[in-house]
Amino acid sequence: MPHRWGMVVDLDRCTGCEACVVACRAENNVPTVGEAEAARGRAIHWIRVERYVDGEFPDVRVKFLPVFCQHCDAAPCEPVCPTYASYHTADGLNAQVYNRCIGTRYCANACPYTVRFFNFFNPVWEKPLHLQLNPDVSVREVGVMEKCTFCVQRIKAAEIAAKAEDRPLRDGEVVPACAQACPSRALVFGDLNDPDSEASRLAGSHRATHLLGELGTQPKVFYLQREGGHDRQDREGDQ
Repeated sequence: MPHRWGMVVDLDRCTGCEACVVACRAENNVPTVGEAEAARGRAIHWIRVERYVDGEFPDVRVKFLPVFCQHCDAAPCEPVCPTYASYHTADGLNAQVYNRCIGTRYCANACPYTVRFFNFFNPVWEKPLHLQLNPDVSVREVGVMEKCTFCVQRIKAAEIAAKAEDRPLRDGEVVPACAQACPSRALVFGDLNDPDSEASRLAGSHRATHLLGELGTQPKVFYLQREGGHDRQDREGDQ
């Protein structure tokens, strides 16, 4: 049975610390555009943490919502690509082939989540910062679209290791950089086709919802909402 990779985000656990954002930049060689370009709306980040204010002063509560590529099963970004740079893999990932991409930005216009970014410049890492680059991830050049890949390089490395040992992948063996860095374990990654995986169990929770699920894109990112009130319960108590 093929894998179907997905992510579960527990919104009751997310503190908005943005450790996931920093980890993603370091793992995937995401360039920093600088203050001037960011002010022009040209910031590039594969994960963003949106903030929402609930309530009236002084009774105010801030809520956080991590947003990255939703890896939709009915992804609107895929059919609009004229060069098939954006396509669906056998294990459910929305892949991006950089050497096919010609930067039309059709995929970014079609994406309702605004999680695709156009690489408008050739990034330069001043010495010794070039030593921080991850050799397992390509450094994208100007003119291509890029986005979250669920750290596909980690997925492939785990699959190769499991195949070399002649065994199936174990739950928890593949951990993207964002989930690894999350101090509150708000992010859980796993195979949604495996009924025993933690991600699959959480995705089946009564708290699980999709971001803009009414659009019918069938995302593989699930958000665990809190039912009524603001009381905190352990994740295990919801199973």
